[in-house]
Amino acid sequence: MNNYYSASKFIKKNKLNINTETISVKNALNRVTASNIFSKVNYPSDDNTSFDGFALNSSETKNLNKKNFGYFKIIKVLAAGDNPNIKRVKKFSTVEVMTGAIIKKPFDTIIPFEKIKYYQKKNKSKYIVIKKKILKSQFIRLKGSDYKKGDKILKKGQLINSAHILALKTLGIEKILVKKKLNIVFYPTGNEFSDKKNIPFWKIRNSNTSYLDSFMKNLPVNLKIKKIIKDSQINFFKKEIKRNIKSNTDIIITSGAVSAGKFDFIPSLIKEFKLKNIFKGVAIRPGKPFLFARFVNNKCFFGLPGNSISTAACFRFFVLPLIFKSLGISYEKPILAKLKNNFSKKRNFTRFIKGRLIFSAKSVPEFQILKGQESYKIKPFTQSNAWGVFKDGISEFKKGQYIECYSSSGLNEFLIN
Repeated sequence: MNNYYSASKFIKKNKLNINTETISVKNALNRVTASNIFSKVNYPSDDNTSFDGFALNSSETKNLNKKNFGYFKIIKVLAAGDNPNIKRVKKFSTVEVMTGAIIKKPFDTIIPFEKIKYYQKKNKSKYIVIKKKILKSQFIRLKGSDYKKGDKILKKGQLINSAHILALKTLGIEKILVKKKLNIVFYPTGNEFSDKKNIPFWKIRNSNTSYLDSFMKNLPVNLKIKKIIKDSQINFFKKEIKRNIKSNTDIIITSGAVSAGKFDFIPSLIKEFKLKNIFKGVAIRPGKPFLFARFVNNKCFFGLPGNSISTAACFRFFVLPLIFKSLGISYEKPILAKLKNNFSKKRNFTRFIKGRLIFSAKSVPEFQILKGQESYKIKPFTQSNAWGVFKDGISEFKKGQYIECYSSSGLNEFLIN
């Protein structure tokens, strides 16, 4: 039987080759960049004010003090978005500016409204009175101080979020090259599962479909959900597999029917197809009966156990890494967290443990093991925010010991490169 780390490494080696496409930035949320993206402009595009006030030429204030006043004539009012060009600016002129207004030479500094005294001459011309030297570049956002032309905005293999879209649109990027979405089809299996609202007590509600559907909404995939495959529908399912192999499907996922029971038909059925490789069973809990196969045409098959927590764990630790690897995303680095509880397990199994990742007053990551680690218990899963990985080869874990932790409820971007 494979251990967790050898199984994980093996699956990642079976990454899929995914083509690229050019899309609009407005449709780029949760897509993956297929190349580095660079800014074609400076941002800010020119010097602009960060404060409401008056723009001055700082050199004209260098000799000013309380005894030697300067009178600066107000010649124009500029708001953000106004054309800043002014012809023939005379000495000791000033422009009233609103936040975001572009500042052009000879103006190079701002004095806020709050620090201004006004003066009006008999000809009704308005002036401001300056009684001290004003430093250059005061309250000015300098051209290219955020992004310079040629700066990298996003690197290749980056999962795009809303902040990235804001940056791309601000910098005038309208089209980007991304990886195409993976095409995934999911089949729940088993007579025990039902999609009906009201079920008899001997049936189980099909929550695996809803869980995987909701999880994958944040991933760059096209997911097709199929109806529950009953135990008697082996021939029908075989035809479904054949059809998917010939289609544009990249990954086939099932839940249930992968163990060693009388009605667990998935392993023997998959072996009837031409395969590049296959393995079944991993020394993990939950998820021991997990199955992985790759067909000769390079499409991948994941057989997840039917138990809901086992499905969640196997998807998180086996399917998701292959999706990341195939799309060129750098897989998340685990957070090393200090245990808040002692924990015992069988030495030859890796355990995926439901828990809470918290940060101490000294910002040290800590992992609290929740009560109810049996695979059928859902309540602690709803209370958790992370999986703790307790490696094989060790049976006793002590409070204060460090373990690897991964987000349990989706993609936490602070865990991704």
